[in-house]
Parts: sequence; structure tokens; C-alpha cells
Amino acid sequence: MILKALYDYYNRCGNLAPAGMEYKEITFLVVIDEEGNFKRLERRGDAKNGQKFLVMKGVRSGTTPKPYLFWDNVEYTLDYSEAMTELPVTLEKLAQETNESEKIKLNRKAEELQDMVKKAHIKNKALIEKYKAIATQFPEEKEFEAVCKFYEKDGLYAIRNDSLWPEVEKKPTVNVSFLVEGNTKIVAENACLKAFAETSDNSSETLDAICLVTGEKCDPVTTTTPTAVAGGQATGRLVAFQINSGYDSYGKSKGLNAPISKEAESAYTTALKRLLAKDSHNKFLLGNRSFVFWASSNDEASQKVEEGLFDLLGYQGDDNDDPNDKIEEVRKVFKAIATGVLKTNLDDRFYILGLAPNSARIAVVYWSETSLKDFASKIEKHFSDMEIVDTRKDRKPYMGLKDMLSSITRGGKLSDVTPNLPETVAKSIFQGLPYPHTLFASCIRRIEAESGDVRITRAAIIKAYLNRLKDSNNKKINIMLDKENQNQGYLCGRLFAVLDKIQEEANGIHSIRERYMNAASSTPSSVFSTILNLSMHHTESLTNDGRKVYFEKLKQEIIDKISPDGFPAHLDLQDQGRFFVGYYQQRQDFFTGKNETNNE
Repeated sequence: MILKALYDYYNRCGNLAPAGMEYKEITFLVVIDEEGNFKRLERRGDAKNGQKFLVMKGVRSGTTPKPYLFWDNVEYTLDYSEAMTELPVTLEKLAQETNESEKIKLNRKAEELQDMVKKAHIKNKALIEKYKAIATQFPEEKEFEAVCKFYEKDGLYAIRNDSLWPEVEKKPTVNVSFLVEGNTKIVAENACLKAFAETSDNSSETLDAICLVTGEKCDPVTTTTPTAVAGGQATGRLVAFQINSGYDSYGKSKGLNAPISKEAESAYTTALKRLLAKDSHNKFLLGNRSFVFWASSNDEASQKVEEGLFDLLGYQGDDNDDPNDKIEEVRKVFKAIATGVLKTNLDDRFYILGLAPNSARIAVVYWSETSLKDFASKIEKHFSDMEIVDTRKDRKPYMGLKDMLSSITRGGKLSDVTPNLPETVAKSIFQGLPYPHTLFASCIRRIEAESGDVRITRAAIIKAYLNRLKDSNNKKINIMLDKENQNQGYLCGRLFAVLDKIQEEANGIHSIRERYMNAASSTPSSVFSTILNLSMHHTESLTNDGRKVYFEKLKQEIIDKISPDGFPAHLDLQDQGRFFVGYYQQRQDFFTGKNETNNE
């Protein structure tokens, strides 16, 4: 199912690399003339990334060096590794060292570096031999011959005197290709390389099988193309088979156990690489997990959902953009699809794939397939559950995943979020499930740790968490202040907000909140008598008699709804959450203007 969805995405896009080819970043070009003489090094791309070229797909497996076709990393192409710079320094230290134990360590390190240098030489030699084979097969292609002459004329020594060589030494893992002076295309773009790749296919016989992706007869691949994910090895594969490990059956090994045609394999790996690309707007990272998402259709609704989900997850793009406008636009899109205003096809699907690095393979940690309309409804439900009164002038976004997670850590550091929590929150949003208890509990703890800082994102998280619980005994929390809500925790929070507001107007401070809020939210009966007495003195300090009457009426209105048995001795964690929401909504109600009257 996953491979078929990726295969369909490849065909949907229409602008991805053809079968057997890929767009690859190449950072340096070795410029030579037709006789193979080295001219100069050229830097391509920007400071961070190389320029993308359409080249033959490179596949490596096993321990035998397998050079790519006229493009490869610095080690293969220029016979250089960091060990070559580090080895002389290590040998010099070894010669000067007198401590025997240190000499043993340095000697061991020197041997490791020498081994790395040797491997680089072997890789470069394999690359030269392969280039000679290609030049022999296509004698009319003079640029192939020119590259071979470059190596014959010791071009590798000449290149080390180029002014850009220090940059190469700093980036030994980037890709390098060749350009014959006067040509507009690099050597790796030569069309003959496709014919060479087809004739040098490893399979010695054509096998007849049914492709599991397309359902058509095919000559299946035995191994699949590596696809790197964040934190994983460059050789990681989405589909991989191990020999003699229990997966072989009926005398079949490797990919023959699950036949995939060359066309389908090229399509799904190309699609996955596109989704995982650095500049992709179809992915997001949560810890060491890489999530990619895409729609089955290419219509307006599908494209808007893809763009909207990217913005919702906190990637607003240009710093000049107003992030709040982005989030509001996202909500409009999902609401339009959920309500049918923006039409979708019943067959339109939406996919989310979660991947994690796992040794030499890629582990699938999450897979979701649903109708586009149903997915939009789930996202709209998230917006609805998180919506809460907002009186801020700037109205910064608070419903995005990053905003939610940063609100529950000290200083908003996403790196401090509990492992796996981001992934769990994302799943709750995508599937319409209850938000994780860890998110709710972390939110309560952060409020308590910051002396009652009930900011909007935290209040929204608590509201959303409680409203998704299957709790018929408690009233759902509204967006605005709910004067009919008689939950004791909610009422205590409202009352505390009133007392806090009185002190603020009387003295301009919040010592009640700083000293008593944590106790009031967990054991109300232990502190409310004290802070009510304090509030009487604060009320007397008010200079406006109308405000005194207003606050006394408001206090009495809330106290009348408190249980006849008095303030609760203890509030459980859920009611502590209701306390903070009650406090937040009552505070916000003071700024709406409708109760701000002098009552003169």
C-alpha cells in the first residue's frame, strides 16, 4: 500500500526525474580541456547547498567500491579523505610522544587513518577503471576520454593547487563532477550514460514475475535504491532484504521474494526522495522521526491541504510573512473542505508516512491513509478544540504544533520536549484522538513552575485535552467565559482571577498569584479564606467606588455557586486544568469591555 501510494505520487507529479535518473546536488566542478588538462575548480550552488543536476542514479551496496557515473563524492572523485590531512599530524605526535600508553593510542589511530587513506585510493582506482570502460564503449564521446586523460596526466595533483581546494578539504562528503571547457552541460549529463547503465545491469538473466506495485509482468529488481532519512545512514532503504536470515523462501533471495519492477522501484524511490528533500514542503521532523505527507490528487483542494498542513506544523517560511495570517488561512482551507464549500472527489486520499533511521534500513513508524475530506475534518476539529478567547492585539498563532510544544518547556526550547511526545500529539491531530495525557500534565507543571503564567496556548491545550475526554459528568469548556459552568475547579479559577485583578488595580502587583496560585489550584480550602481576607484590604484601596461594588458583586456571584460544604479540599489533575482555564477566561473577560464599567 505504501509503495503503491508513492508510485502514484510519482506519476501525479509529472516533473520528477525519469526512471534510472535523479536530481543530485553537485558542489564542485572540475573544469578540464579536451586534452584532459586541468583548468580550474568551480563552485556551484550557494553557501549551503550545491546546484542540482539531472544525473544517472547512484546505487551502492556491500563493501566493494561502486563509483557513480561521472559524479561522486570527493573521496571517490578526487582521492581525498579527511584522514589524509589528519594522518601527518598524528604521525608527528607519535614521533614526539614519550608516554608508552599514549604512543599505543596514537599508533592505533595512525593505523586507522592509514586504512582510511588506503580505502580512498581503492575507491578512486575503481572509479578510474569504470570511466575507462565507458570511454572504450563510447569512443565518439570525447568528453569521456578527456576525463580519463585528466587522471592519466596526474590532474589530481594539479587540482590541489587550486584556490578552491581548501573549500574541498572542508567538505569532503559533497559531490563533484566534470565540465569540459566550452561545453554547457557537465559530463554526468551525457545521454550515453543511460545506455551504459542499461547494458551493465547486474542481472544475468531476465526473470518473469508479477510486480507487487503495478500488478504487471516484470523483470524484478534484486536490490533497491538507498534513501537517506534524517539521522540515518546514506545506505538506508525503505525496502531491504537480508540473505539467509529467515526471509528467503522457495529458493528465492533478496528482492525476488517480493517482486518489484525496475520502473516501479525507480518511481517510488524517486518520489520518496522528492518528499524528503531539504526544500520539501511535504515533510516535517519530530525528534528523530521524518514524516512525509501527500495527496492522491493534484486538484486545488489537495494542493491546499498539503500547503496548509506544512504551515500548521510550524514552518511558516519567509520571516516577512505574518504567521497568524498563515494559520488563519490554513483553518479556512480545512474548514472549506470539511464543510463541502471547497469540493473534493470521493476517491481523493491523503497519506502520512512516518520514518525513522534503523541501522542500514528505514523503519516505518507511522502510516495513515484516509479520505481527503475526512482528514480535513480532523484538522478542523483540532482548530475547534484549541480555539479559546484571545484579546491580544497581535493575536500570534497558538494552534500550530511548534507553538503547542514550545509552550510546555522552559524558555520554549523544543529540544526539551519529552521524547515521542511531538509524534503522539501529531497523531492526535491527524486522527482526531484524545490529546496525550503527557501534554496536559506537562502544561499544568509548566504553569505551576512559572508562578501561574496561564498564557493562551497553555489554556487552549488544557481546554482541548479536557473536551476530547469521554467525560459525561463535566460540562464541555466553551471558547469564552462560561458563567453557567458550575465545576468547582472552574469556579475556583474564576474567583482567583477576580482576586488577582482586584490586587492589580489596587496595588499594581500580583503577589497573590505568585504566592498562592499553586495551592489554590490543588487544595483550594487551604488558601481561599486567606486570600479572600487579603482581597478585602485590596478592595478598600480601590479609589473608584463603582469598581468596589462591581468586584464585590462578581465575587458573590461566583461564591454563591461554590458547594455548601465550602471550597474543595483537593482538586484532581483534570479539575486543576479547569481551574487554570477558568482563571484565564475570567481574566480575558475583564478585557472585553462589557464588564469594564465604573458604575458611577
